[in-house]
Amino acid sequence: NSCSIIPYEPDTLCFGSLGHGITDIDTGVLMSVKWGEILDANILAIKKSENGTPGELKGIFDEDKNKFGIVDVNSIYGIYGKLYNPIIGIDMMSKRLYPIAVKNQIKEGSATILANIMGKQVNEYEIEIQKVSTRNANGSKGMVIKITDKRLLEATGGIVQGMSGSPIIQDGRIVGAITHVLVNDPTRGYGIFIECMIKKMQENSAINMRKAG
Repeated sequence: NSCSIIPYEPDTLCFGSLGHGITDIDTGVLMSVKWGEILDANILAIKKSENGTPGELKGIFDEDKNKFGIVDVNSIYGIYGKLYNPIIGIDMMSKRLYPIAVKNQIKEGSATILANIMGKQVNEYEIEIQKVSTRNANGSKGMVIKITDKRLLEATGGIVQGMSGSPIIQDGRIVGAITHVLVNDPTRGYGIFIECMIKKMQENSAINMRKAG
């Protein structure tokens, strides 16, 4: 995935990403993760989404270059770990940090996402938040979003595999991240609330601190 680093806690270097778990391709079961690394990636091609068939981003990892941190948790709310070095912001390229919005600050209407769909360039694209389900027990599907940006629709056909973790921005704040595409309408999909990811990140941070102590 070409996902960005959200959320990020500068004091501890702890981070979260992706917004949903990594599952076994055959069984759909959440995979157990002991250790992994966050690597730089270069997107080389796009397979466009069509109704009934999700597309995908195709690329390669730069395994011998930038290694940003370790991953030690794989959960239904995403992957979590710790960065090697401070000050990597919402994405690896811009190193920009954003404030966050909690559930009751999110409103239906216009918003944007940050996504890397080619090379290493992160761009901002227009979307619409169509539904906010603050009582949804499954945090990874707390929002329904629709891609409205003509540039992104032309390039990808909507949401494609590899866009999970793309930050959702509203009124200058991170409200969440893309998690799933609706197969029968790839212009639409789900998003997780950023506060769900922060809670999981803080839980992981506390566990690591106890282990270190």
